[in-house]
Amino acid sequence: MKRLISIVLICLPLFLSAQERQYTSTNAAALKLYKKARQSMDAERYDEAIGFLTSAVQTDPKFLEAQNQLADLLRLKMQYKPSVEHYLKVIAVDAEFNRAIYLNLGDEEVDIADYPNALIHLQKYLTYPGITPQKKQLAELLVANCQFSIDGMKHPVPFKPMNLGPEINGPNDEYFPVVTADESELIFTRKINGNEDFYHSTKVKGKWTPSVYLSDQINSPQYNEGAQSITQDGEYLFFTCCDRPSGLGSCDIYVAQKQGDSWGSPINLNSPINTRAWESQPSISADGNTLYFSSNRKGGYGGYDIWKSTLTDKGWSEPENLGPTINTPYDEQSPFIHPDDNTLYFSSNGWPGFGNMDIFVSRRDQDGKWQKPTNMGYPINTSADDNGLTLNATGNYAFFSSNNLKGYGGFDIYTFEMPVPLRPKVVTYVKGTVKDSKTKDPISATVEIVDLGNNRTVYNNTIEQNGRFLATLITGKNYLLNVSKHGYMFYSENFSLVGDSSKKQFQIEVPLQMIEAGNKVVLKNIFFDTNKFDIKPESKIEMQKLILFLADNPAVTIEISGHTDNMGNDALNQTLSQNRAKEVYQYLLTKGVPAARLTYKGYGKTQPIASNTTEDGRRQNRRTEFKIISN
Repeated sequence: MKRLISIVLICLPLFLSAQERQYTSTNAAALKLYKKARQSMDAERYDEAIGFLTSAVQTDPKFLEAQNQLADLLRLKMQYKPSVEHYLKVIAVDAEFNRAIYLNLGDEEVDIADYPNALIHLQKYLTYPGITPQKKQLAELLVANCQFSIDGMKHPVPFKPMNLGPEINGPNDEYFPVVTADESELIFTRKINGNEDFYHSTKVKGKWTPSVYLSDQINSPQYNEGAQSITQDGEYLFFTCCDRPSGLGSCDIYVAQKQGDSWGSPINLNSPINTRAWESQPSISADGNTLYFSSNRKGGYGGYDIWKSTLTDKGWSEPENLGPTINTPYDEQSPFIHPDDNTLYFSSNGWPGFGNMDIFVSRRDQDGKWQKPTNMGYPINTSADDNGLTLNATGNYAFFSSNNLKGYGGFDIYTFEMPVPLRPKVVTYVKGTVKDSKTKDPISATVEIVDLGNNRTVYNNTIEQNGRFLATLITGKNYLLNVSKHGYMFYSENFSLVGDSSKKQFQIEVPLQMIEAGNKVVLKNIFFDTNKFDIKPESKIEMQKLILFLADNPAVTIEISGHTDNMGNDALNQTLSQNRAKEVYQYLLTKGVPAARLTYKGYGKTQPIASNTTEDGRRQNRRTEFKIISN
C-alpha cells in the first residue's frame, strides 16, 4: 500500500492575454494543448489529459507547468519512472520552480529504488522554510528509508523463493497462504473476476495436491473472503469478509469451525472486535486465545494499526493497541503471530525500510513487551509493497505471494527458507487420535496441554467425533497432556522438551478406558526427586485433575499405587514406592477427598510395564498409578 502524498494537480487559470499571468511557454499550440488537458482533468479523464500534456511538452520541452502537471498525473497512475523523468526535466530548467517537486520526486525515486538521488532531493526539500509538520514528518521518514536502504542493499540476506507450482498457482491471483502446524493443509485466497474466495490443498507424500474450492459455507459469489488465519489443528478458520449484511463495518472478522471434512457457517465476531471501522487480517495465537488483527478504528497511532483481543469466559476482550513499539503514524498490517507466541511478523510503511510496505519482525522480551521491530532485509523486502508473510510451525520456511517473480500469472504463492537470525523459537507439535480402548473407534474428548513451568494452558479444545487433535509445543519446556471424557478415566502424558532444540514431532494414540473396576491410569505428571517421596510442586496440576475426576464420579473408589524399577535394594524400593503412594493419598485427603474412597499401596519392582534392561523402560516402570476399585 503506497503511502498517500497529496498530488497537487497544477490547475492555475490559463490567461492568454499579455496583461494576464504568463506561463513559462509562449507557444500557442502548447498552451492550447495544456488547456485541453485541464478540461480532461476536470472531467477526470486522466489518460486523455496525459496525452494532451505529452503533446504539449513535445511542442515546448521548457513548458514547466505542463511538465510538472504531466509528472503529477503519471505519478497518480503509478507510472513512476516516466514521472521521475518529467520532474527532473522541470528542475533541470528551473531548480526553484516548485519546491513540492522535491518531495514528490524523492518519493518516486524511492519507488524505483534510486535511493542515492532520492536522498539528495528529499534533503533539499527539508531545507525549505514553512513546510507543514505532516509533510516534514513524511520527508524525514523517506530520508530514513533512503539511508537504511543504501546500507541494507550492501548486506543482502539469503533469499531463494520457490514457486509452489501449478497445483497451487494459475493465471489468477493467489495470495495470503497459511498452513496447519503439521503442514498437511494449505489454505489461500484466490481472486477470479474480481471475487476473492478460499481454496485449499493437502500435502501427500511431500507434494501439494491440486487446489480445490474450500467450502460453499464460507465462500460466496457476491462478497470477498480473504486474509485468513487457521488454528494450528486446522479446526477453526478466522477470516475477513467485506460488506456482508451481517457486518458492522466495511470489513469484519468472522470465524468458521470445521465439521468433519466440511465447514460450518461463518459467525461474525461482532463487538468489541468488529466496529463500523475496517477490521481485517486476523492472526490467531497457537492456544486460540489471542487474536491479532489490523484496523483503522479510533484510538490508534496512525492509519492502520495492529490490535489484539483475548478470549475470556465472557467472550473476546476489548481490543488493545500493540502500542508505539509496533504501530506508527502510518500503516501496520498483515500481522502473523508465530506458534511460539513470542514472535510477530507484520508489514509497515512507517518504520525505516526500502519503501512502501516492508515486512518486519518483533519479539517479546522477558517482561512480555514487544521490542523494536527489525526489518527483514533485502531482497525479502524491496521498494515495492511486501506483505502477507506467514511461516510454518517449525519456523524454518516462510510463505508469501508476489507478482514480480515470473510465475504462472498475477500473484503466485512462494516459499523460501527463513534466514536463521529471523526465525522464531523452535516449535514442534503433538498430533494424536483419541479412541475407545475397547472398540478402537475414534471418540470426542476434551484435550488440555499445560506448560508445567508456569501452569499456563497452551491448548484446550473439545475435539469432534473424529478424535483428532494437534497442538504446538515450544522446545525447552515440560508439558502435561490430559485427555478426558464423561464416563471414561482420564489419560495422562508428559512431554519433556527441556534441553531439546530439535524439531521432532510427537504422534500418539490415546486409548480412553471406561470407568470399570480394575482399569488403571498411569499418572505421568506426578514427580518426585530421585530416592525421595516429597511431591514436587509441578505435580499439583495432575493431582487437581485426579481430584476433579473423583468429584465428577462420586461412586468411584480408587487405589493409589507406587512402583519402581529393579535397580538398587529391593526393600528400599518397596519402602520408597509405599511412601510415594502414601504421599499422594495424604495430599488427596487434605483436599477433601473422603478416606473411604481411597487406599494406597507400594509394589516396588514387582509390577513392571516395560523392560528394565533400558533406561526408557526403567523410566516407565518408575511410576504412580491409580486403579478403579469400585464404581
